[in-house]
This record gives sequence, structure tokens and C-alpha cells, in this order.
Amino acid sequence: MTALTDSFIFYRVGRYDVKGKQYLKTGDKYYAADMGLRYNALGTKKADAGHILENIVYLELLRRGYEVHIGKVGAAEIDFIAIGPEGEEYYQVAYTVMDADGKTLQRELAPLDAISDHNPKFLLTMDHGPLVSHNGIKQLNALDWLLK
Repeated sequence: MTALTDSFIFYRVGRYDVKGKQYLKTGDKYYAADMGLRYNALGTKKADAGHILENIVYLELLRRGYEVHIGKVGAAEIDFIAIGPEGEEYYQVAYTVMDADGKTLQRELAPLDAISDHNPKFLLTMDHGPLVSHNGIKQLNALDWLLK
């Protein structure tokens, strides 16, 4: 993996403990620099739209100039902590949270709810609908977010 990250084929993203305010030594995640590489390795049959969307959001955060980490709050994971000139922002990414019982929405919101600071928090999905806020967590359509 070192050779692949050194050649910028993959990006290694480290974990950061939000409550303990420290970088963690284990649990790094890797994102492809080009989604075509994923298709070449896995084919389209194993395509998981949620993971693909997460990869796209990661690349966009980098393009926007953020320093990006994976967040940890207790046992829960925050997809991205994006650090920019105006401070930290938190992002959860899910292809959809529109299930009948609402469990997916609650699962995606729980890590963001566990953060007690007042930095901006976002839930990005492919769901269409009006702008929604869940206790200050803004739920946005990922395509709209990508275009802004």
C-alpha cells in the first residue's frame, strides 16, 4: 500500500479521535484517486454506490483544499473531519437514508450527534427533497453539494 500511496493511486486517510483530540495509530482508510481503478479491479458487479459516493466526497474535500481525516467518537465513525481555514466541518455520507423504519438515518446521525462542539455538521445523501436539519445537522443532496 505504501507504493500505491506514494504513487498517488490511493490516498491514505488517518483516524482522529474527536473527544480525545488525538491522532490514532490504527484504522486508516484508503480512497482511490480515480474511480476507474476501482471498476478495473472489482468490475461493475461489486459496485457499492455508498462507497463510491464516499470516495467522491473525499476527493472533492481534497479539491476544495481541506485537510481530511476519518473521525472517531467512542465506537462510532465519522466519515470525514474536514479542516479548512474556517475550522472543522464534519461529514457523514450515505447513498440513501430513506428506509421505512428510519434506522439508517439514525445510524448516520448518531456519530454527529455525539460531537458536542458547534462546528458545522453535514449528512450528504443522494436523496432528493427539501433541505432538512436534524438538531443542527444539515442533510444535503450530494449532487447539490458537489455543484456548489
